[in-house]
Formats: sequence, structure tokens, C-alpha cells
Amino acid sequence: MPWKECSLMSSRLEFVKLAQAPDTNIKALCEAFGISRKTGYKWLQRYGENGDAGLNDRSRRPHCSPFRSNESEEAAILALHDAYPCWGGRKLAKLLPSEGHRPHFTTIDAILKRHHRHLAPLGDGGKPASKRFEHEAPNLLWQMDFKGHFALTDSRAQRCHPLTVLDDHSRFNICLVACSAETAEQVETALTRAFREYGLPERITCDNGVPWGTTGRDTLSTLEVWLLRLGIRVGHSRPYHPQTQGKDERFHRTLKRELLDRFGFNSIERCQEGFNRWRNEYNLIRPHHSLGENPPISRYRPSGRRFPESLPPIEYDDADEVRKVKTSGQISYKRNRIFVGEGLKGQLVAIRPTATDGVLKVFFCSREVRTFDLRETA
Repeated sequence: MPWKECSLMSSRLEFVKLAQAPDTNIKALCEAFGISRKTGYKWLQRYGENGDAGLNDRSRRPHCSPFRSNESEEAAILALHDAYPCWGGRKLAKLLPSEGHRPHFTTIDAILKRHHRHLAPLGDGGKPASKRFEHEAPNLLWQMDFKGHFALTDSRAQRCHPLTVLDDHSRFNICLVACSAETAEQVETALTRAFREYGLPERITCDNGVPWGTTGRDTLSTLEVWLLRLGIRVGHSRPYHPQTQGKDERFHRTLKRELLDRFGFNSIERCQEGFNRWRNEYNLIRPHHSLGENPPISRYRPSGRRFPESLPPIEYDDADEVRKVKTSGQISYKRNRIFVGEGLKGQLVAIRPTATDGVLKVFFCSREVRTFDLRETA
């Protein structure tokens, strides 16, 4: 138990003086001072050896520190911090030589603190995910979104809209492109380059706004139509639930913290140069906590599905009734005009009957796009 509140030295001195009196009950005296008998005898021994000086607290510093970091180790840690000022002890430890003694990440954090090195602020990261899920192999799912646009240092220039695509399994950044606007044309150009380099994924998920989705009627966008023609399934996150795109959202925070908050760019071209440098560091060097402090490249491999330079033809069953979508987004069927979406204009769709007489479904490739009831128009 601790000593009673008062001057620590005077309390200890009073104790040893009373304890030295003849016929003193040491046990009762220790209880009165709120200390154990072991502590009481310790201070009596120290007072007997060194007088009043023996009542001072002794240093708890160890006599020797065989694993204390030497100057060369500290210099290497500080050099790594200079190169990667946003990384903490866990990530820096992974880059230190593995042979010999590698300091624990808490030791590295202490060294940085001792040398007054401070990490870039984390910002508001939100609540950590209560459940984590990842696909079991690369290219089963890519997450795609625009990072919030930001101003360039040249006020006459356009704003930059970073387009990001992340592999769900490996966190490998497939695509980081500085776009001048959030248009389907720029997204298709960026994805074409990515498909040529990394192949085609099984599925891509994105949010519900333009250019990924449409503004109304729950129809396909031109971008979705193109992806479906390539055999890529397209999914959308739930409205107002960014957790669906959680890995890409986390990537956006890392991009902002490590690059966008630290540097400015005066043109889209300079943005892309900065993106390219940082992307290589992120994919090839930066340890990722969810990957056991290994970089994303350690878990990624390109897809075996290669990108076709020309779109494959659309094939439907012989029993399907095929119609071409007009510019208005409509098809004609038995004197009825049926709206299927302007994003499908010029495309071939299939009409298939259902188990209910008069109710039919419209398909584009493997995707159902519309159900209509002829009985309502009769």
C-alpha cells in the first residue's frame, strides 16, 4: 500500500525513528502507516546503511540494457521516418533488416518520440469495422469510386477528381487516375488501361450515382452496359452505406493523409505524376496491417481473363424474342412501347415469358432489366 499523504521523506523518516524506539511493535506501526512489513523493514535497512539519504527513491533504470538500440539503429529508424513520415512503428519495423535484433514497434515509437518526430495526423477515421470480410482470391471483386475532388494550386485549372479501383482480397490498387471530371468516358478510358494490364475481374462494385448508375427509373447506365458486355457483373452499394465500399473508403483516407494533405499540384498532369509515385509506394512497399504488415503486391496476381480489344457479340437463346433498343430507350413488342433505359440504346435485348401468362421479362446479356405485363396495356 502507498505511504500516507504528506511529505514522502518526512513520513519515511518518522516511520524509521518510531521503529527504532525500544519495544516497538513493527507490525502495528506498519499498519498505522499503511505499508507492508516488507516495505517497513526495507526502509529500516536502507536508513541503517545510508542514513537520511537511504530514504530517497532509487532509480529504476536497469544496470544494463543488452537490447538497447545503438546509434546506428536509431539513425536507420530516423532515416526511414524521413522517407515515410506518415508511418508508425509497426510499418517502419517491417522495413528494417531482418537479420540480427529487430526492435519492437513500441521501441521504434519511443525512439521517434524521443527525437521529437511526430506522425502526420490521422484525421477522423470513424469507428473501426465490427466485422471484416474479404474475398478469398484476387479479382473476384474490385471496389471502384471517386475520391472527393480537390482544388489545384493554379486557380485557373480544373479540379482533380481521383478515380480509384481497389482489389478486395489484396487491397492492391488497380487504378489511381487524376480525372478532370466524373464522366463515363474518363472512367471507361481508365478501366480500359487497367483491364489491359491486369485482366478482367469477376465483379465490380460501385455506388449509385452518375456515372455508375442512373438518375432514375432504376435502369442501366452506359458504363454498366459496357461492363456487362465484357462479362463483368456490376453491383451497387446500399444508399448512404459507405461501409459497402469500406476498403476503398479506407484507401481514400490513406491517400488523403499521405499525399493530398502534404502536397499541392498545379495541373492534372502533375497530379497524375504524384499519384503514380505514391501508388508504387502503396502497392510495393507500404506494409498493410490487415495483410500481416505485408504490402498489397504480396497477395495480388493478375486475372487470367484477358481484355478483348473488340466487344464480343451478344448471344441469346433461339427461343428468345430479340429487340433492338431505340434512341429513346424503348423497344416495341406487340404494338407496345416498353422503356428499358437510355443506357441500352442501340443494344440488343431478349424478351422471355414467365410462368404468369402475359408477364414477360427483358434481359440484357445475363442481366434482367425490366418486367412488364401485357394485360395492363390490353
